[in-house]
Amino acid sequence: MALMKRGWLVGTVTILAVVALVLGAILYLGGRAGIGPLADTGHDGANGHGGGTILPKVCPLTGLKPSGDAVPNRPALAVKVENLPAARPQTGLSWADIVYEEPVEAGITRFIVIYQCQNASRIEPVRSARFTDVDVLTQFSQPVFGFAGGVPAVLSRIHAAHLLDVNFERAPKTYHRDPARQQPHNLYTSTPELYAAARTEEGPPVPVFVYSPHAPQGKTVNQMHIRFSTYTDLTWTWVPSKKVYERYDTGQPQVLSDGTPITTTNVVVQVVKVTLTGVTDVNGVHSPEATVVGSGRVYILRGGKMVTGTWRRPSLADSTIYTDSSGHRIALAPGTTWVELVPTTIPIEPS
Repeated sequence: MALMKRGWLVGTVTILAVVALVLGAILYLGGRAGIGPLADTGHDGANGHGGGTILPKVCPLTGLKPSGDAVPNRPALAVKVENLPAARPQTGLSWADIVYEEPVEAGITRFIVIYQCQNASRIEPVRSARFTDVDVLTQFSQPVFGFAGGVPAVLSRIHAAHLLDVNFERAPKTYHRDPARQQPHNLYTSTPELYAAARTEEGPPVPVFVYSPHAPQGKTVNQMHIRFSTYTDLTWTWVPSKKVYERYDTGQPQVLSDGTPITTTNVVVQVVKVTLTGVTDVNGVHSPEATVVGSGRVYILRGGKMVTGTWRRPSLADSTIYTDSSGHRIALAPGTTWVELVPTTIPIEPS
């Protein structure tokens, strides 16, 4: 009798152990990139670090209340958008929470357009990834990343950083060609399609900036001129009646495909060291990489004022911190933000 009980006990323990292992594997795989259904929006769930916390009351990347009932229970989503004159006007930027502008080959720039709280039904034109994209996006927990391919070295870094890769080559049905525009400036996608293709259960990211409706003391500055090159000669101009900054390129308003100007609530001019990598484009021009880990000067524009300070980011695992001359964090105004990654060799011209 004792032997029978002992055998029954051992068998039961073995079965329970197997069930636990199977359930554990299912739960683990369900949270990985490309596995499991798209997370529902508007309910409590795990945050971007798997903490199981309640969803934030404000959009983490703008500090604003969501337009719907709740902040969407989903990660940040980044799309690489072209800014060559032939690629303009772009589509979908007005729905972004944050946009980074980075220098690429031959003096042109491209945008890392980041969404979370709002959807864009069309984002165009989508282009290839660069090294800088990866180092910028690791601040946003585990974001979805949509782009039009990249060289093997860049793709390897994307995968090593555990970004949710939904590029054109991996998910071709998520992208489309605009017959009214010439290739390669005509590839487009949307946030609903990219989120669906990612099939992720990641929640909202941790905020990368601090926000406050109270503006810090600063110098009155109505314009910021940054001349990346003859291709990108931009000016951000403060418009008091709209309480936004409007973007100009070579003296003309830069507008989107619907005719509306590109605007933002905050402009962050982050001065960075830029080096040439061993990667070249089809014309043999070396691809630059912006150093976004370390420290340097920063100029923050909000509400017609400019605060000069320092940016610091100790490692890729950290977010970038902006502090004033007293060492206090500089708060942005709730709203959208454009971050200009400006090489140290380019003069900053506020006026």
